[in-house]
Amino acid sequence: MTTRQVLSIFVGLLAQAILVPAFAQTAMGANDAKRLIGTWRLVSITDGAVPREYRGDKPTGLIYYDDKGHMAVQIMPSRERMQYRGSVPTPEQARDSLLGYTAYFGTYTIDEKNRTVTHHRTGNIYPAGLGDFVRRYEFLSDDRILLMPVESKAGLTWERIK
Repeated sequence: MTTRQVLSIFVGLLAQAILVPAFAQTAMGANDAKRLIGTWRLVSITDGAVPREYRGDKPTGLIYYDDKGHMAVQIMPSRERMQYRGSVPTPEQARDSLLGYTAYFGTYTIDEKNRTVTHHRTGNIYPAGLGDFVRRYEFLSDDRILLMPVESKAGLTWERIK
C-alpha cells in the first residue's frame, strides 16, 4: 500500500468519525422538530413571569411551529379580566390588558442534545423583547409538551390541536 493510499484511508476514516455523529445528531433533532410542528393550545402556566393579577386564572393561548422554521405565540389574559363597561377600555384597563398579553413571532431552532428550543424573536408586542428566547422542552406525550424558560422556573403546558 502506498503512502497516498494510507493517507486517503486515514482522511476517509477521520471524516467518517466527524461527520457520522453530526448527521446522527441532526437526524435525532429532526425527530423532535417533527414532533414540535403544529399548533398547540395553552393548557396551564405555573410560576409565570407575568403576575397572575395580569393574566387572570385562565389565560388562553396558541403557539405554532411550522416545518419551515417559523413560530408564533399569543397568550391572552382571562376573558373575565377584560370585561369593559363601555365599548372603549379606560387607560388602566388597556394597560392591564397589555401587561397580561404575550405576542411574538420569528423563527426557531432545536437543540435536542440540550433539549431546548430557541425562539429567534423578530416581532414582539414588547419592543424590548426581541432576540433569542431559549426554552427547555419536555414532551409529556405525543400531544402535550412542557416549555420552560431557562431563566425562570415557569412552565407552560401546551396541547396539540388536531
